[in-house]
Amino acid sequence: MGYVDGLKCRECGREYPVDPIYVCEFCFGPLEVIYDYKAIKKVLKRKTIEKRDKSLWRYKELLPIDGEPQVGLKSGFTPLIKADNLAKELGVKELYVKDDTVAHPTLSFKDRVVAVALTKAKEFGFDTVACASTGNLAHSVSAQGAKAGFKRFVFIPATLEQSKIVASLVYEPNLVAVDGNYDEVNINCSEIANKYKWAFVNINIRPFYAEGSKTQGFEIIEQLGWKAPDNVVVPCASGSLLTKVWKSFKEFKEIGIIKELETKVFAAQATGCSPISVAIKNGTDVIRPVKPNTVAKSLAIGNPADGFYASQVVKETGGYGEDVSDEEIIAGIKLLARTEGIFAETAGGVTVASAKKLIEQGKIGRDDTTVICITGNGLKTQEALAGHTSQMHHISPKLDAFEEVLKKIRGK
Repeated sequence: MGYVDGLKCRECGREYPVDPIYVCEFCFGPLEVIYDYKAIKKVLKRKTIEKRDKSLWRYKELLPIDGEPQVGLKSGFTPLIKADNLAKELGVKELYVKDDTVAHPTLSFKDRVVAVALTKAKEFGFDTVACASTGNLAHSVSAQGAKAGFKRFVFIPATLEQSKIVASLVYEPNLVAVDGNYDEVNINCSEIANKYKWAFVNINIRPFYAEGSKTQGFEIIEQLGWKAPDNVVVPCASGSLLTKVWKSFKEFKEIGIIKELETKVFAAQATGCSPISVAIKNGTDVIRPVKPNTVAKSLAIGNPADGFYASQVVKETGGYGEDVSDEEIIAGIKLLARTEGIFAETAGGVTVASAKKLIEQGKIGRDDTTVICITGNGLKTQEALAGHTSQMHHISPKLDAFEEVLKKIRGK
């Protein structure tokens, strides 16, 4: 039994049945899933959740499926790490890292949204799934789609990092590299989706797909001992993850899982692609599209579909938006690795470096409980660190050769 009441336009409020549609036919606003919270409140309790398998499906009543989960059965419930070393470095009392670099089939938070999207695609009866991607989504659709028995078409910018291309090809999807940036790839895919009756996870299945991101927020609250943090810092590409983390917090309050919710939500972007943070800083509701130019390719969406809604969440919660240069992104990756032993991709460097700035600016209190969201594994973007790491020591196989190196190390 599912608990979805239908779809609703985020702009005009017009309601629709549960179908593979994503745009309001009257105002062209995006559609969002709506739930029967009264019914959910009766069945979903803390004790119920705690007894279930440690996967993203432990919150299944708040996800848009009709039957039992069919994809990503072991994905999710990633670690929430108390980052004492990083907290000390940044000068704060209590800092946590929501570590989505691990415990997923393809080592990024995209496995959350794809598990929900592909389960829904099966319910709708599709045999082919597709996506437009900056990398992580391509991996997840390729991998989870293979296991679920779908035909797969994956579209990426041709300039994507080689390691990310290989990480999709190994699952043998139909991988299509498009000459252009992500926004151009996405437009191309919208045209393809209109012609071919496929389940495009981030187009016609988008309302259901996006709901999977809520599981990151549900886990944060559960892992903090059933309480919401004072602050959460979320990297933004389309802005969807930020909006869904906030939605998850509100849903837990709606059904009585938590009693208080005073979290401030902060948006983190790369300066080379920062339409959301710029709008927040300028105090405007207008998200002006930009041409991406950043090492953080997984965040390089110049015309973010949920940018306006992300900026409204930040405004609603009293948060802020910050962006960081490529140099600061690399420094953020290295800082997290050096202090907590977590190797994040470039998006993680954005989150860490942005959090550092927000703390220094006083926008995040030093005595607050803060969670930073790390969304993908650093093995995916090793090229970004070329020339920016320390060098190895090369010696001959002799003791005196090692001792010469040891002298130099101790002399530093």
